[in-house]
Amino acid sequence: MKKRFLAIVMLAIMALVVSACGSSSSGGTGSEAEKKELRVVTDAAYAPFEYMDGDKIVGFDIDFLKAAAKEAGYELKIENVGWDPIFVEIKSKRADLAVSSISINDERKQTYDFSLPYFLSTNKILVREDSDIKSAADLKGKVVAVQNGTTGQAAMDKLLGKNNEDIKKFDNNNLAIMEMLSGGADAVVADNGVVEVYAKNNPNEKLKVIEDSGSFEAEYYGILFPKGTNLKADFDKAIKKIVENGTYEKIYQEWFGQEPNMEMLKAEQEASE
Repeated sequence: MKKRFLAIVMLAIMALVVSACGSSSSGGTGSEAEKKELRVVTDAAYAPFEYMDGDKIVGFDIDFLKAAAKEAGYELKIENVGWDPIFVEIKSKRADLAVSSISINDERKQTYDFSLPYFLSTNKILVREDSDIKSAADLKGKVVAVQNGTTGQAAMDKLLGKNNEDIKKFDNNNLAIMEMLSGGADAVVADNGVVEVYAKNNPNEKLKVIEDSGSFEAEYYGILFPKGTNLKADFDKAIKKIVENGTYEKIYQEWFGQEPNMEMLKAEQEASE
């Protein structure tokens, strides 16, 4: 009985050793880690980039991120947490990454890491067709609705003065647009993709979009990561791949009905490396 018991024990130990070696080898190569599920946070109130379609989060950013994650070998769990919580979740490392039309700027780069740029954007002005506003300069003395904490708000703070009562701040751009439509604001300043798609999809509202490149600088969106993450390198490589193989351009055309400015995007990506 003792010999039989000893043999069983030895077999069990050998099985554990083999199992441990297999686990160690997998972890050492990173093959399992590369395919793990990542927690992604977003603010799904920013159509057409990220928004709720029933109980699903959809949009250009979502399709882009899924394509990049597939290329990099990761699975995603995407959660709608709102705009301000995005930065809390990433800074505290409770989430692995965020995608939510987040503009890359020097201030944010002090606290977070960004992927290579993936979208060229600029702020534009949304007004009614009969509005006398024709440029950013015409916004002085007007009431302007913006999403709080965005570059649209920063642009208005710079133009009209920080804490100016004529700048109305909202949790998302949908609320800002509703404020203008109800007569509570004369204009909305937000990213071009947001206001252009809204005006196009709501012709009965009789809206127009005003571009003022002299007042609003071009900006680029990036995936947001906790500072010092190893994921950045994987996603940078994946972004370059889907840009080169045409996947990115296909997704862009599906959502915006036009071709992206690939020359400017690639140039900015090269400058960011």
